[in-house]
Amino acid sequence: MDVSIPTRPGPQSSALRTLAGKTAVVTGSTSGIGLGIAEVLAAQGADVLLNGFGDPAEIDRVRTALSGTHGVRVSYSAADMSKPDEIDGMIAQATRDLGGVDILVNNAGIQHTAPVREFPMERWNAIIAINLTAAFCATRAVLPGMEGKGWGRIINIASAHGLVASPHKAAYVAAKHGVLGLTKVVALETARTGVTCNAICPGWVLTPLVQKQIDDIAMREGLSGDDARAKLLGEKQPSLEFATPDQIGALAAFLCSDAAAQIRGAALPVDGGWTAQ
Repeated sequence: MDVSIPTRPGPQSSALRTLAGKTAVVTGSTSGIGLGIAEVLAAQGADVLLNGFGDPAEIDRVRTALSGTHGVRVSYSAADMSKPDEIDGMIAQATRDLGGVDILVNNAGIQHTAPVREFPMERWNAIIAINLTAAFCATRAVLPGMEGKGWGRIINIASAHGLVASPHKAAYVAAKHGVLGLTKVVALETARTGVTCNAICPGWVLTPLVQKQIDDIAMREGLSGDDARAKLLGEKQPSLEFATPDQIGALAAFLCSDAAAQIRGAALPVDGGWTAQ
């Protein structure tokens, strides 16, 4: 699905447009954390290419709303992040539609839980492909353009599970640890350029998928919604508060700022104290 984009409308947001003239690709951005990041970047003036799966009518509604609200161009690619050729095509589309890629946010991810001895090989391969290999492929595709312009921001959405582990999440934990390793290598290779590469490591973030987990706990254990939230958070997150997609987006926007120019190769937790334990 390659959606044509409108000409740039007049800005309607009062946010400081510190990213005006920049373009951003955010993978896995049709909902949840990715959409929250895309919203914040658009509010700061960046043109955005959305990516992900979902109902085409709803995706077009989101695209049109982002464009109209923030006065930016918004494109969409349905590229499958498990397919390197489609990732290359997505970056080519961003160049065609928006004039290049200044900001890459590698956010797309999937999850599966099972003990190692029972973990299906096909799920391992899919998680590594989408959560790790896709970040490598997209980074490889955008680096020449960023280095040619002398400016770029690569932001990898890792996880608290990039820093610590939990049982039954072998593929996810391995992939997210790998994302942090990739982040450090890219940061070192670009250290004397205007390109930076960093990772954000969220803990529990209140997204529609997490809300579904809360609802499932409440139904399964006969708990109220508040008690189910507390149970989910209490297992890992000392603050007993969820992070929000807007907060992750705000940190991504900061990493795009001049103030963050010497933050390179960092893994920044947004996890309510999870990894401080």
